[in-house]
Amino acid sequence: MKHILFALPVLVAGLAVGAAAHAADPAAGQAIFKQQCSICHSVVAGKNMTGPSLFGVVGRKSGTEAKFHYSAANKADGLTWDEATLDKYLTAPQQVVPHTTMTYGGLKDATKRANLIAYLATLH
Repeated sequence: MKHILFALPVLVAGLAVGAAAHAADPAAGQAIFKQQCSICHSVVAGKNMTGPSLFGVVGRKSGTEAKFHYSAANKADGLTWDEATLDKYLTAPQQVVPHTTMTYGGLKDATKRANLIAYLATLH
């Protein structure tokens, strides 16, 4: 019984974190994209700008968007842009991929990052 009482708060906390992650708002993420990302990135398939198109980015291997000239660091890092990797990268790009040419300083607000990633996940 003591073990159950000890585990219950841990379980409830874990469910709360999971619920927060699932409560991300793609519409709010689209607004963040327009404010902070659209100057360098397109969401149109194959339309690269200063940065690569982010259409279909969730699930894509880094450094593989066709017709975009990536830095050697992005070509060699071997990352797959899943939600967890995007979360880390968008927090501090230079820490995740040293020598990336992306000059963005990062999005420190976890809720805004979750919303942005939720929006990116709709682009397919």
